[in-house]
Amino acid sequence: MKVYSVNLQQMDKTLEDAFSVLNEESRDLFLPRNIPEMFEIPSAMEFLRDNVSKNIPLVIREGCKWPCIEKWSSQYFIETMANKPVKVALTPNGYADGIAEWKGIEYFVMPEEKIMPMEQFLDNLLNKSNPVNYIQTQNNNLIHDFPELLADIDDSMLNFAKEVFNKSPDAANFWMGDERAVTSMHKDPYENIYIVVSGYKDFILIPPTDVPNVPRKKYQSAIYKTNKNGAMDIEPIFDDNKKPIVLEWVSIDPLKPDLEEYPAYEEAIKYEIRLNPGDILYLPSLWYHHVRQSHKNISLNFWYDMDYDARYCYYKMVEKLCGYGG
Repeated sequence: MKVYSVNLQQMDKTLEDAFSVLNEESRDLFLPRNIPEMFEIPSAMEFLRDNVSKNIPLVIREGCKWPCIEKWSSQYFIETMANKPVKVALTPNGYADGIAEWKGIEYFVMPEEKIMPMEQFLDNLLNKSNPVNYIQTQNNNLIHDFPELLADIDDSMLNFAKEVFNKSPDAANFWMGDERAVTSMHKDPYENIYIVVSGYKDFILIPPTDVPNVPRKKYQSAIYKTNKNGAMDIEPIFDDNKKPIVLEWVSIDPLKPDLEEYPAYEEAIKYEIRLNPGDILYLPSLWYHHVRQSHKNISLNFWYDMDYDARYCYYKMVEKLCGYGG
């Protein structure tokens, strides 16, 4: 291993200057002032040239004309699948896969999952004394769990994405929940096509060039469990050798950022957008995103595996220089 002849203080200053250059050059040279919007599906060439090749999001207003936009609602699901068993994520605070404190320790906590009839799930959304209920399994559940809904979708609309990514989606997911459900800030190694069917979704987006400004920590993994009194406890998770399972996650809440602890976050480039029924969002791989929603929101998303090209290699280098990803 090489030992570089530079003192640590000088190296820290060099890194700080380099991260500032990354932020400033990104802002000046290629990141848009606002997320681009259009009102018709782009051609594959336009989509590749203007968005995918540049890793820039795109909002297509009212771009989705599928029958589901008009048909899907609580009443429709009661009429067509009231007794259908569905897998539901349960949390006390709406944060499935997020940070929560338990007995003075912060954990990365996953939701408890229960199977219940669709009608019971819909009733639970109306009763705010219940734990927060959310259908969000993210495992290609639209195909595997809700095949009866596929008749209301015409996936030929996604041909512009399929042609550019040169593949079919790795997963197609169905999401439904109320306004209490929140997706904590994170990033995914997928090219994401996101469609709001009912209600609205509010996104906070931060580009991958702001890795140095978005803090992360390592947390022990845990899961919510309902106790005998009906309250939800946090249960730490261990591996087969009884060692804590540790996961790295974004440690700042963009709704209430602690800038005293994380002053660099103020320098991050942030975009806020709202998606309404029929709106489509192209969310490029590795973009940080935080999501809130309206009551009885229904959404779909389609994940395409990202290309692990030179851009990804540079991203991993910057991530490592920040002390993350290890």
